[in-house]
This record gives sequence, C-alpha cells and structure tokens, in this order.
Amino acid sequence: MKQGIPAQISIELPDDVSDGIYSNFVIILSSPAEFVVDFARLVPGKNKAKINSRIIMPPQTAKRLIKLLEERVKDFEDKFGAIKTDEPEKNVMGFNNV
Repeated sequence: MKQGIPAQISIELPDDVSDGIYSNFVIILSSPAEFVVDFARLVPGKNKAKINSRIIMPPQTAKRLIKLLEERVKDFEDKFGAIKTDEPEKNVMGFNNV
C-alpha cells in the first residue's frame, strides 16, 4: 500500500448528484497549480453554452484522470467497437480545449 492512501475508501453518492448532469462541451483551463474543467451543454441552433459543473483538480489528479479515461475508452471500444467522431484528429476532439 502506498503511503497516505487507505486500503479502502468509502464513497458516498448523494441523491442530488446521482442523476448526473449531461455535458457535450468541455472547457479546460490550467495554471501551474491546478486544472479547471468546466462542463457545459451546447444546444443545437444556439450559440451559447451554460456551464453546469466546474471541477478543480491538481495536475497529478488530472494526469491520473487522463490515464483512467484512456483505459475506460479502450475497454469500451474493445466491447462495443471504435468510437467514431466527426472531428478531425487535432487538439480539439469534440470538445473545446482552452
């Protein structure tokens, strides 16, 4: 076991959070100390998005999140097939990276 990390963590999911919030637009900002990830919903036909949730995390957590997302996407594609996107391969992959 790594120092400072408990063997088991009890996680609580409050009722008001359990339904989740749909997001199809993400804005990511960073500073030397943290990453700020804003989740928003962009409605077709409108040129305005409202941020529904903001997550602030240290760089170490952001890096672990990337690794975990890569693993989960690979597992998903192995089970259901490749995820197709309309976006060309570049820094903005369906989301707005700022």
